[in-house]
Amino acid sequence: MTVTVSLKEFASSAGRELDPSDWLLIDQERVNCFAEATNDHQYIHVDPERAAQSPFGGTIAHGFLTLSLLSHLNSQNLILPEGLVMGINYGSNKIRYLQPVRVGDRIRSRQKLLEVSQKLPGQWMVKSTVSVEIENKTKPAMVAEILSLYIVNKT
Repeated sequence: MTVTVSLKEFASSAGRELDPSDWLLIDQERVNCFAEATNDHQYIHVDPERAAQSPFGGTIAHGFLTLSLLSHLNSQNLILPEGLVMGINYGSNKIRYLQPVRVGDRIRSRQKLLEVSQKLPGQWMVKSTVSVEIENKTKPAMVAEILSLYIVNKT
């Protein structure tokens, strides 16, 4: 659940682990749409018959598809400051893909706030560690350190 808190509470929220997102099914249609959008048509993503003969045993999601889904997954559970005008993806410090997401898998994200600091007046930087879990698997699909910038009213 996303909660809005005072700036004082927001500033002291480093160290908090947030609830995981809901599970999201990764189906072939989503993978195909991502392939079209990015012009990445490698057979391990879009050709189920050929991919079945690969070491993956079937089609897998693009790593960047998994990364791009963090916007949706992470937005389900956030701590936001009062007076929020907008949140902006500021980048990432580290991304590692630890195992493939197979078509038919369900994934979810789990976040922990590492740092919350005021960058400029009205601008708050949040550094989070994010893990993308695959349902019924112990090893995550991806771990990342994500940066978000929150713009708040200065009044």
